[in-house]
Amino acid sequence: MSEFSLEVLNLTKKFGKLTALSHVNFTVNKGEVFGYIGPNGAGKTTTIRVLLGILKATEGGAKVFGMDAWRDAVLIHKKIAYVPGDVNLWPNLTGGEVVDLFAGLRGTCDKDLRARLINDFELDPTKKCRTYSKGNRQKVALIAAFASDADLYILDEPTSGLDPLMEQVFQAYVLGIKSRGKGVFLSSHIMSEVERLCDRVGIIRNGELVQVGTLDQLRHLTRYAMTVTTERPLEGLENLRGVYNVHQEQYGLCFHVDVDEMGTVVDYINRFGIKKIDSSPPTLEELFMQHYVETGHNSTNEDAK
Repeated sequence: MSEFSLEVLNLTKKFGKLTALSHVNFTVNKGEVFGYIGPNGAGKTTTIRVLLGILKATEGGAKVFGMDAWRDAVLIHKKIAYVPGDVNLWPNLTGGEVVDLFAGLRGTCDKDLRARLINDFELDPTKKCRTYSKGNRQKVALIAAFASDADLYILDEPTSGLDPLMEQVFQAYVLGIKSRGKGVFLSSHIMSEVERLCDRVGIIRNGELVQVGTLDQLRHLTRYAMTVTTERPLEGLENLRGVYNVHQEQYGLCFHVDVDEMGTVVDYINRFGIKKIDSSPPTLEELFMQHYVETGHNSTNEDAK
């Protein structure tokens, strides 16, 4: 039995002349939530399709519980649960019938857990799926996944369409799965979700895995946006270490600062008499842009979309 829930080994996938994935390597440990993040078109969904045995790797491959993702797909699917980012359901079945259908395919269903999930996610299981909003369709898929006794959960932007309250419910269940020693592979574009749930993160762009590590190890990538107003004109800020993009806007002087230098910068600003100061963490796109500039990648705005 493998010590890993998931191993991706030198994974390369080509579609003709297009290389969608290039020599991707990472592991997901048992009892770990691994975040897989990147811009649209980076290769996240292609990776997941290889993991599910839908696509065959051009080179390298993936192992789930030590089994080959392509050759042993049928056996693997008995031990995993998958939630896509855009769920399509049978329009004439009710949400409850769909949950029961998936449970029947797995052979087991914890009725108490099913009822609790339906209650927590505030789903009406008696309605036909054709009447559901996108958010409710996501709830059906999440309930079916969390009600299963899987060993690995593959979640591809699973909170797409959920409101903030339901996102909190989702996060609580993921943490519960983790506490039971299950592996979770989470593709997401929501930075707060990644920060709350993930033990380690892999950043993918243009089919290449450019960074893997814990959030603490990736903190050097973060750069906060700050806006300040002071009693006296604030001079010399652009000369400080870790300060970038200083410019004047209507509500004050705006700039970006490396998190490690924030204390020094605030001490400097305080000499000019702080009247108001606001700071906000970087968006995921800003994190990508900063990383690719610093590592020499081509990082135009078009690339980051």
